[in-house]
Amino acid sequence: MSYTHLTQDERYQIAILAKAGHDKSQIARLMERHKSTIGRELKRNRGERGYRPKQAHKFSQARMRACENGRRITAETWAVVDARLAETWSPEQIAGHLKANKQPTVSHESVYQRIYADKRAGGTLHRTLRCQKARRKRHGGRERRGTIPNQVSIDLRPDIVAERGRFGDWEGDLVIGAGQKQALVTLNERTSRYSLMAHVPFKTAQAVSDAMILLLTPFAAAVHTLTTDNGKEFAQHERIAAELGADFFFAHPYASWERGANENMNGLIRQFFPKKMGFESITPDDIEFATHRLNHRPRKCLGFKTPHEVFMEQIHSRHTVVALQT
Repeated sequence: MSYTHLTQDERYQIAILAKAGHDKSQIARLMERHKSTIGRELKRNRGERGYRPKQAHKFSQARMRACENGRRITAETWAVVDARLAETWSPEQIAGHLKANKQPTVSHESVYQRIYADKRAGGTLHRTLRCQKARRKRHGGRERRGTIPNQVSIDLRPDIVAERGRFGDWEGDLVIGAGQKQALVTLNERTSRYSLMAHVPFKTAQAVSDAMILLLTPFAAAVHTLTTDNGKEFAQHERIAAELGADFFFAHPYASWERGANENMNGLIRQFFPKKMGFESITPDDIEFATHRLNHRPRKCLGFKTPHEVFMEQIHSRHTVVALQT
């Protein structure tokens, strides 16, 4: 049986029956309606003074007019949505970015509905969605890889870093390729979520420190702190800190949440370089493509601005201040 919306007369009937003490199941049976329809009606269209049929009908009509927005989505808007999906934006990022830039909007629920309808029809839009995997429980234990000399604990890091109250605090890590041989050095600025990435053929402390210095030197004036895990790859932390004029801190073992921004970034990077992929064939163009995609996706936490926009605003602001001081 096809669904039809409740009429105003039916709403008067619901009000009378409810006032007479009938519950929603009894009302549904008497009106030959499904009890979920009655329950939803009494819940959604109730005012401050209870359920009143005339007011309930106005609520319903207003909601229906608002929902008509979905039927007004144009082919041009869907073309923008599809283009952003192809760039691996999430439905929420697409909806938020359109709204933030005062473009014709579409809800993220509508985008998901389009994706699933496309999948049922044999399409491929669903492949653009970020893969959600169950998190593996990581068991703590004693570190067996030795210790790094002169480590400075994250406990001594200024509180302003954890609060994201300052531009120029970075987190670093490695994304490991298949076979545990080659890796990507990843860096993430905590305030803007701006990402930097470099490929290293060996997971040595020398190779990793060279890559970190190379990546951050162009922005050395905007590097106050670096925070990494306790991997032996970061054993040359003193050299990195000296080259960049920054402070270097180490998170506690098995405490990935202390570097949440970088851990999240690494998950996003796996969209481009999956876990079972060997990194031997990665090219500079591959790195540039992935980095550009990551930095030009709008982020909800940034008010649907992109990391690139926020990072460049901060860089420009710093240059302006320096110019005024000189």
